[in-house]
Amino acid sequence: QVQLGESGGGLVQAGDSLRLSCAASGRTFSSSALGWFRQAPGKEREFVVAITWSGGATYYADSVKGRFTVSVDNAKNTVYLQMNSLKPEDTAVYYCAADSVRRTVVPDIRTPARYVYWGLGTQVTVSS
Repeated sequence: QVQLGESGGGLVQAGDSLRLSCAASGRTFSSSALGWFRQAPGKEREFVVAITWSGGATYYADSVKGRFTVSVDNAKNTVYLQMNSLKPEDTAVYYCAADSVRRTVVPDIRTPARYVYWGLGTQVTVSS
């Protein structure tokens, strides 16, 4: 099992920045990648970014490229999401999720189906 805990959300104005953290504990060695997803009211959960625990590969949704940066601190088992130039449309609950290397069928890293473990989420609200 891998436990995930998000932090760093809040209420900011358009153009501001926030840094989200996702701290992982438990059998983190059983995971190869961590993703960030977000879900706004009335909308489906959507992919934001993903990173391999090695930090060797990163993936970004087009809507956040150039504004968001994902990074990993393996010593702390923590993944960070630096969000700059925030827009009102970034308002959502942000979830981090970890996959499992034990799966025989591995969905694309950009899809929720890839991930087995999920955090409870942290609210990000961007006012205009």
